[in-house]
Amino acid sequence: MSRLLTILALALCLAAGSARAQALPPYDRDLQRLSEILGALHFLRGICGSNEGQKWRTEAQALIDAEAPSGARREAMIASFNRGYRSFQQSYRTCTPAADFAIRRYLEEGAKIAREITARYAN
Repeated sequence: MSRLLTILALALCLAAGSARAQALPPYDRDLQRLSEILGALHFLRGICGSNEGQKWRTEAQALIDAEAPSGARREAMIASFNRGYRSFQQSYRTCTPAADFAIRRYLEEGAKIAREITARYAN
């Protein structure tokens, strides 16, 4: 998924010029969801012993920086990341089969969102 996010960030940088003419780009809701998924993965992969360190936070930061360097949109993406993180932090203290299942589902969903946005909006 990391490679897809890198590709997505590059594609969004290219599309950013035309997207800024609008109040919000048409893929904004998908980016908010992707930010939330990255927050959930940051927490869940940590408790499940992935030894990835800050990987998912770094991916989210790169996406946010590429798409919304400042303003309310940036704040919304950060809030989505934090919501994803906190939603699992409140429920999970250790890795469980349900946490492993959530990780797999979020990896699949995040990759799908990244592919779809890139396919639709990359120049």
